[in-house]
Amino acid sequence: MAREKQPEAAAEAEGTPERSYREQLDFLNPIAQPLASRKLTRKLYKCIRKAAKHKQIRRGVKEVQKFINKGEKGITVLAGDTLPIDVYCHIPIMCEDRSLPYAYVPSKSVRGWGCAAGRNQP
Repeated sequence: MAREKQPEAAAEAEGTPERSYREQLDFLNPIAQPLASRKLTRKLYKCIRKAAKHKQIRRGVKEVQKFINKGEKGITVLAGDTLPIDVYCHIPIMCEDRSLPYAYVPSKSVRGWGCAAGRNQP
């Protein structure tokens, strides 16, 4: 439990949200399955940061959909708290059809911090 509580300064430096993992689960969409565990979520965020650093990341529904249709390989990380659901509910079906791995993470704000998206940064 010592890992769950972080000082606010350390949380801001890492880019993690102020809400805990359990609090983020309250805002999930009903279709957010398979949801990544706490440990896997951390690993996915770390992987997203590395991919963004090497410019190997695809952001946005339109861009992800285009590269799935082209046959590009990789893992799709979806935010579980995105509204409306209709915007991206077809992406998991496309991934399953092409045998691509995908997972939901609880918060879109942390995912945005990891990939250096402009809207989610201060």
